[in-house]
Amino acid sequence: MAIIDSYPLFTVSRLADSRDFFLRHFDMQVVFEANWVAMLGFGDSIRLGLMTAEHPSRPPGPEVFSGEGAIFTIQTDDAAALHAKVAGSGADVVHGLKDEPWGQRRFMMRDPSGLLVDVVQQIEPAAGWWDPYFG
Repeated sequence: MAIIDSYPLFTVSRLADSRDFFLRHFDMQVVFEANWVAMLGFGDSIRLGLMTAEHPSRPPGPEVFSGEGAIFTIQTDDAAALHAKVAGSGADVVHGLKDEPWGQRRFMMRDPSGLLVDVVQQIEPAAGWWDPYFG
């Protein structure tokens, strides 16, 4: 057996708006779409699934995402440039661009359905920051 791929699938309240948010801000593409689901990614590779609560398969759960308890992280090679791109777009930036001592330049935003998106770039951590955890 071989694992082919994996991706998160969120049941969202505003499917079209959430889809458009990821297409506009992160240059994702629609890999597959029906009126109840949108699979987004880069090329043919799925990276994120969004669906409505009215999906036809109706498995037990998942309930519509409430905006709590999950973070979808997108790693980039230039968080500052991406922040500049979204800052004037009206996107809901909930944590401004910041260099974190553990070695990330990051900012956070919410999609129209409430999903928290953490945009990160790996940078050098502050000297000694990791020492207590690996010492």
